[in-house]
Amino acid sequence: MRAVVVNAPMDFGVRDVPVPLCPDGGMLLKVHACGLCGSDLRTLRYGHRRVTLPWIIGHEISGTVVGTGSDYGGPWREGEMLSVGPVVYCGRCDFCAAGRFELCEDYREIAQAWPGGFAQYVAIPEEAVRLGTIQHVPPGLDPAVAAIAEPISSCVNAQERGAVGLTDTVVVIGAGPIGCVHVCLARARGAAAVIAADVLPGRLELCRRFGPDHLVNAAEADLVEEVKRLTGGKGAEVVITANPVPETQVQAVEMARKGGRVLLFGGLPKDRSRPGLDMNAVHYNALTLIGTTTFAPRHQMTALRLLADGRIPGERLVSHRFPLEDFAEGVRLAFEGEVLKAVFLPHPDEAEA
Repeated sequence: MRAVVVNAPMDFGVRDVPVPLCPDGGMLLKVHACGLCGSDLRTLRYGHRRVTLPWIIGHEISGTVVGTGSDYGGPWREGEMLSVGPVVYCGRCDFCAAGRFELCEDYREIAQAWPGGFAQYVAIPEEAVRLGTIQHVPPGLDPAVAAIAEPISSCVNAQERGAVGLTDTVVVIGAGPIGCVHVCLARARGAAAVIAADVLPGRLELCRRFGPDHLVNAAEADLVEEVKRLTGGKGAEVVITANPVPETQVQAVEMARKGGRVLLFGGLPKDRSRPGLDMNAVHYNALTLIGTTTFAPRHQMTALRLLADGRIPGERLVSHRFPLEDFAEGVRLAFEGEVLKAVFLPHPDEAEA
């Protein structure tokens, strides 16, 4: 089969490799689509502490079951199309015992502990069948859209934790693919107004199609002052930092309304992870700082429902589709910021049929 093999940072390409064996208790999937995300780009550029190269990455997967292993006990059968998230929970820690799978203390991921989905076939281990994040693709949902349920699931978790609701003004700092998802999700949850901000005009134009009430170029305006102006001096009930820039977390605290919630969604570089927040502002304004990462199966179920009924417009989020053979070109465009969400199709002729 054809697969993307990463040999070293910035040394990768599509190669012929053996089709994986169907694992005992697991499944073999024919991959229809695999999405490219920011963490993939970081792995391609710098490597990853949990990935031993050479390796096949890719963790936003949709595919059809083409085989099951001996002693298989899962609910899915050959011919069924699945959306596969990467996270596999341990099932043993206190959080798993309490059903808080998104806080699992010892989770593993497909594309890290096991080879990933930038390939024509992917093996789903028995552990993922028992404790993974796998759902049926709703009828009629495009497999390329079903593949991107994984990042949407994390956004669902964040906005659930932040209790985004009907009377809220929501600011999303960062208008990349995750920021656009947060804009859509805030709309779906009934936010009264949504403000999206970025420093790149191209990103703001891409975000415009998702219907924020206001777009702010933070390179040309003081973002905190602009949010205060747009909210009559009160600030926003919810601020979401959908980016890896420390300064935006400082701004988020400064623009939040009294009693507001700040969702710290984007992780920061290790050497810049202490941005100097004004904790007096947090204290005296009674702010709630909420950190979220990953998701639980219930969030993935919600993400797929939102995609299936169009409340999250997946067809607009997937701005580019590439055959797997064009992986290098897709990555180049993603590095240059020319794509919103790129999805790769290992069997493009079948996808077009």
